[in-house]
Amino acid sequence: MPAPTDSPGPDDTSAPGKAQEKNPAKSEQTRALILETALRLFQERGYDKTTMRAIAQEAGVSVGNAYYYFAGKEHLIQGFYDRIGAEHQVAIRPVLEREKDLEARIAGVLKAWLDVAEPYHEFAAQFFKNAADPESPLSPFSPESTGPREEAIAIHREVLAGSKAKVPEELRDVLPELMWLSQMGLVLYWVFDRTEGRERSYRLAERGARLTTRGVSLARFRVLRPLVHEVHELFTDFLPGMTKMLPDPGRGSTIG
Repeated sequence: MPAPTDSPGPDDTSAPGKAQEKNPAKSEQTRALILETALRLFQERGYDKTTMRAIAQEAGVSVGNAYYYFAGKEHLIQGFYDRIGAEHQVAIRPVLEREKDLEARIAGVLKAWLDVAEPYHEFAAQFFKNAADPESPLSPFSPESTGPREEAIAIHREVLAGSKAKVPEELRDVLPELMWLSQMGLVLYWVFDRTEGRERSYRLAERGARLTTRGVSLARFRVLRPLVHEVHELFTDFLPGMTKMLPDPGRGSTIG
């Protein structure tokens, strides 16, 4: 009986590992080729209608080779997340080196993400319905997305740390996560934004940066800090994938 349409055949999985060990550079090229091919087919045919076998055929590799580098279509999307993250890290360097004002740093980081993501806009709309499923590994809150999620939160931690803003010690772990959640709201809006050049998404990034900066400024007042913790706990209690919630200062915490 022939192998299933989207599964590797019995003779497809023996060689790729050896090939990778012998020539790491060629291996990385093959991985990039498979990812590029998958992104193109996702755009052309849609995520659901694209099989691993079709990706392998278009890339000119065996099905087993495709499965060696990516265990399934979900892992290809993780590869997409990794790529966006790596490109974003490069794009934000000039901003973070140049700007010390918190609002400028936040706005620069958010707009840099929009710049990097723009070529993939139509593709993002294709797979969003899968990513929106809380049980899907494509969800930004899934265990499979832990790496990209933590790297994105680390960017916001760096945004705060390198700014002139005075951030209370007890909020330095909370605020970057809330800033990342705010970025996820921007991403959601961007997916559905059909304005020319995603103009409204850029405006939202600027206004969101202004609002976040005001929030951070207000958080300097001790009386308002419990509110920040409460908002953080709301998300950590109800959003899967968020980090373990911090102790509540109002319930015997030793923070601060």
